[in-house]
Amino acid sequence: MRGHRSLFYFLRPNEPNMFRYLRQAGYDIFWYGKNDALAAESFYQSVTMWNYPEPAPVRIAGEHHKSRSSSGKIIGPDTFIGEAKGDRRETQEYGYIQSAIRILERKETDRPFCIFLPLSSPHPPYASPEDFNTMYSPADIHGLRPRDLPRKPNYIAGIRKAYGLDGLPEDTFRKVRALYYGMVSFSDWLMGELLEAVERTNHRRDTAIFLLSDHGDYAGDYGLVEKWPSGLEDVLTHVPLIASVPGGTQGNSSENMVELFDVMATCLDLANTQAHHTHFARSLMPQVRGGAGDPKRAAFCEGGYNQYEPQCFEDNATPGSLYYPKEDLQVKHPETISRAAMVRTHDYKLVSRPQGQSELYVYKDDPQELHNRFGDRDVADIQCGLQQQLLHWYVNTTGIAPFDKDQRGFPPYYPTPTLPLSIGSAVREIVDRE
Repeated sequence: MRGHRSLFYFLRPNEPNMFRYLRQAGYDIFWYGKNDALAAESFYQSVTMWNYPEPAPVRIAGEHHKSRSSSGKIIGPDTFIGEAKGDRRETQEYGYIQSAIRILERKETDRPFCIFLPLSSPHPPYASPEDFNTMYSPADIHGLRPRDLPRKPNYIAGIRKAYGLDGLPEDTFRKVRALYYGMVSFSDWLMGELLEAVERTNHRRDTAIFLLSDHGDYAGDYGLVEKWPSGLEDVLTHVPLIASVPGGTQGNSSENMVELFDVMATCLDLANTQAHHTHFARSLMPQVRGGAGDPKRAAFCEGGYNQYEPQCFEDNATPGSLYYPKEDLQVKHPETISRAAMVRTHDYKLVSRPQGQSELYVYKDDPQELHNRFGDRDVADIQCGLQQQLLHWYVNTTGIAPFDKDQRGFPPYYPTPTLPLSIGSAVREIVDRE
């Protein structure tokens, strides 16, 4: 599997993906929402229908449109705070939910289906429909992770400076978190609309539902907003994963490590089909049926890119765009976005960052990842064990050979004879002849 650590490298036709496996097993695949997964050429073999009909986009006016000059220079802080979107049923996300409901309402029942709904909320800019935008009061927000912590990676200070966040009062970051909670509640409402349709169309007993996210958000923690490509804090990597499967045990919660690609193995398990490539995902059906999972399992994550990978960097050629300060920071200070890899167990986390500040956290004493213990002598054995675990993971999971083999020896060689006329002479003799 090639590297897919940036915005520009999706799953290509010669790489496996869950949707193609399901479609080959007889499923219709419907996709409504954004696309951060498949290359354009992969859709035709993997997805039956996508974003048709396309809901009308709803432009969000907000602070991010007013905070930059045409040169891209920030005029005041860039908090990603937006403005309310209007009515909840006029949003693009609601349109995608309605497209999914139309699939549920179809009368044909002879083909199984999979609906994928990668919606945009919650996601910066921080704004939601009017009745959700003010649902939470900043005054009620407490417990944000503090700013200016020692021994943190350099991108934290870099983001704060580039976005103009230094010096902002805590009230601003509480407002960001309150708006983010409103977006989460909007997403919950959308999920409720979908679940009601599943019940109404009598699909509850034959349809598995998974709720998950591709990443989290700083949303005020550490005095930051949005996310960062090499940031591996729990607020970005510890995301929701909820499953409702017919016949499963209700209310079971597993505290042991799982990873997002386990959803693929679980869906293939439910569809009674198999992957045809070597992978390291595990079916979550034991947990769905009430099991606790594997207490010895660790989760792994990687991100960032180095200066020898300029093709991965985001372009900073569009001053005034929403993400211009982020793009400009990584291009002008590539040391802030260097490659990093993480191993996370129930008790510890190690982030290896060879070109920057590595991190080690002990959750028993530090559940919010405030005190970086990397290099501390009293946790040297823990650090050594996690470094070895991360190394073994790379050794055991990289360089996997494909299933199709190449024939040893040589292909047939067919010599080309030398003719009396050169190619140019032959053209003149045959083609140009009147």
